[in-house]
Amino acid sequence: MSNWVLKGVKTLEDEQESVNITSPTQVKVKVSHLMITDYDAMLYSGKIKTDYPIIPGRAAVGIVTEVGENCYGMEKGMRVYFKPTRACGSCLSCLGGKKRDCTTLKLAGRDFNGFLRDFVVCDQSEVAPLPQSVDEFRALCIETIGIAENIYNKLNLSAGQRVAVIGAGFEGNVIAQVLLYHKIIPIVIDGDISKLEMARKCGIYFTYEADDKLTDCIVNTTSGDMCDAVVYCANSNLPINTAINIAGYGKKVVLCGQTGFGSTLNAGKLFDKNLTVFGISNAFTYTDTVINMLVNNAVNLDFFERETLTSFDPAALLEERANDIAQSKEGTMKILKMVL
Repeated sequence: MSNWVLKGVKTLEDEQESVNITSPTQVKVKVSHLMITDYDAMLYSGKIKTDYPIIPGRAAVGIVTEVGENCYGMEKGMRVYFKPTRACGSCLSCLGGKKRDCTTLKLAGRDFNGFLRDFVVCDQSEVAPLPQSVDEFRALCIETIGIAENIYNKLNLSAGQRVAVIGAGFEGNVIAQVLLYHKIIPIVIDGDISKLEMARKCGIYFTYEADDKLTDCIVNTTSGDMCDAVVYCANSNLPINTAINIAGYGKKVVLCGQTGFGSTLNAGKLFDKNLTVFGISNAFTYTDTVINMLVNNAVNLDFFERETLTSFDPAALLEERANDIAQSKEGTMKILKMVL
């Protein structure tokens, strides 16, 4: 049984290993589909640090093949989504019985073995059953949609308020759609016209190029009040200070993404405008909410380019994605079909 193990930077090896249930609350799951993410590629290239050896793979779904005797609601043949985040179990919140408030979350592929392997044995709480109406591709997007829902909840805005989303790639597009679903008015900004056109296809009305006219466009759209909040996508490759410039006084700026991030904020303007800045990079506890959103078609994913591969070299795909990231390319989503 294949287990793709990252032994070091750009060193991925297939180690054959069998896994078996050892607890009555565990399930054994055959990984059926896995999507290569930016996070996986950055772990592979060393841009995101981890302790080796580790199995990468953050976004995956599978089919239950074996069920522990105390697993209620789980059956053989059930399709499930692998939750990519887990509570650490050792912070003050976890020790106090409040794992939902864990302050040191563990991430698949970095802190515990990810899902780039044939079989996974885990506790039943670490997977979520998928309804028939949620196909594999949509299930692989659960965390991105969950991050968007996390952002919406943390912003605590009212219907009709205006939120700029800097970056119109997949992540920014999904965030804008989730905001629109909650009756927030998204304003999507990017330097790539084709991405802005995609946003419009998905129902986003306000889309602006990141050029010298941007501030004037924001002033006109918000009647001079500027944005009630700004979401900056780390993979947008746009200046982070754009977020500071278009945020209204006393508002919030969210830095989000699953990628490695390094940039410099204009601290002077940040203080002058009395802005609150915080980061969101996971969707811990949001899985069930997102599955319900997908059942109700809250997010349109039909326009995004994707390629399903039945024959693949994971190391080559991770290398390719890492190179695309270095060149600021979004690229086609690569999905590995691991059950033929």
